Amino acid sequence: MNRKPLKEYEFWFLVGSQFLYGPETLDKVAEHSQIIASGLDASDLLPCKVVYKATLKTPEEIEACIKEANYDDSCAGIIVWMHTFSPSKMWINGLSLLQKPYCHLHTQFNRNIPDQGIDMDFMNLNQSAHGDREHGFIAARMHLKRKIVVGYWEDEDVLQSIGKWMRSAMGAIASRNLKLVRFGDNMRNVAVTEGDKVGVQMQLGWQVNTWGVADLSKELERVTEKEIDEQMAKYHELYEFSTKDLETVRYQGREEIAMKRFLEREGAHAFSNTFEDLQSMRQLPGLASQDLMRQGYGYGGEGDWKVSAMTSIIKRMTEGMGGGTSFMEDYTYDLEKGKELSLGAHMLEVCPSIAQDRAKIEVHELGIGGKEPPARLVFEGHPGPAVLASLVDMGGRLRLIVQNIEVVKPIYKMPNLPVARVMWRPEPNLKVGSHLWILAGGAHHAVLSYDADAQMLEDWCEIMGIEYVHITKDTTVESLKQQLFLSDLAWKFM
Repeated sequence: MNRKPLKEYEFWFLVGSQFLYGPETLDKVAEHSQIIASGLDASDLLPCKVVYKATLKTPEEIEACIKEANYDDSCAGIIVWMHTFSPSKMWINGLSLLQKPYCHLHTQFNRNIPDQGIDMDFMNLNQSAHGDREHGFIAARMHLKRKIVVGYWEDEDVLQSIGKWMRSAMGAIASRNLKLVRFGDNMRNVAVTEGDKVGVQMQLGWQVNTWGVADLSKELERVTEKEIDEQMAKYHELYEFSTKDLETVRYQGREEIAMKRFLEREGAHAFSNTFEDLQSMRQLPGLASQDLMRQGYGYGGEGDWKVSAMTSIIKRMTEGMGGGTSFMEDYTYDLEKGKELSLGAHMLEVCPSIAQDRAKIEVHELGIGGKEPPARLVFEGHPGPAVLASLVDMGGRLRLIVQNIEVVKPIYKMPNLPVARVMWRPEPNLKVGSHLWILAGGAHHAVLSYDADAQMLEDWCEIMGIEYVHITKDTTVESLKQQLFLSDLAWKFM
């Protein structure tokens, strides 16, 4: 996949001041600002570079700097801080042009007030408590989307907040550049996998286009035996073979090579297909789709292009974190009273990035679709806190529903279930949590991520301008009904 590493992107550190305080104070502002920017940049909690860009003192400087940020592809966003007092009217023209994600860091250079050292010179220099409120007003007055982070710049919670927001901003870049290949159309008569592709491209940047399965079949014919041998070697390195049917595994290798070549040619980072539209293909891509997801591609079953795109974006946002992110589907429940759990799986396509142990390649009947038994990876997801995220088209607007869950070690061995699977307990519990999910319109497909959290996804929604619904341990049916009612009213006028 041709994506730059996150560390190659920059977030520009812009500092506000003015000429009122004289050259010595401005020199100190620049010195302190460079120290803070260097400190942020050195933190392992921040996935991207922080670059001190300028101390901005006039409307013209501010406007020029923001124009430069807009057109610099390496700049993923701006972090703004008022060391002294920067009259906020100076920022109007610049901020009105801003097209990049925007974080307002409310901090100060010194952690403590120096009891003996504080005098009027110190007060004139260290005015963040004053200057950031002035800056905050104009952003609120202009109704600008921004992230506000408050606290001392060396503290872990502040660094974590900035780092997560950076990942959300990287998700925005991934979204605006996303191309998605649909191999065939949606599963017939399914509602939730549909949506307004033109509206999504206008708002989120996704280019969602369809190619016939016959186009993919032609690519399959071009794959050589030597290429399949090389792919089989990769499978042996990554996975445990629990089948002697190597010919079936080789066909999955052929499918993966063909699909990856297709995606690379189109510059796409996500794809969808459906078992109802395979034409001359011998198998539904199982192992092939799973291994492509491992590499960072998004996937959606039954033609679900929205969940495919979100899988790709969340994988990009969480790059390098290691917990895992996958396409997922609620399948069935265990309803022992007080211990209710959901079993998540899919026919084949769950990403091995979430596996507890080394995934096994197995071959089994699919049971639907009328094609050959496909090879697939079988494993259990690892325990731990995670989220489910479902993007749905509400007709005129998009809604991202996020639910906190706790993935648990499966309570059954399930030796006859030949698919990758995960068991979890949704918040606040399965009975109420499922009620809330259904009430909000959550799909049966979702993205499961151990790495992304609700704050990261909320920040992404804020940047992209879409509705956000969060289901937590404290959410009730009554509170969510009220939220959705008010949200419906608000979005009619937006």
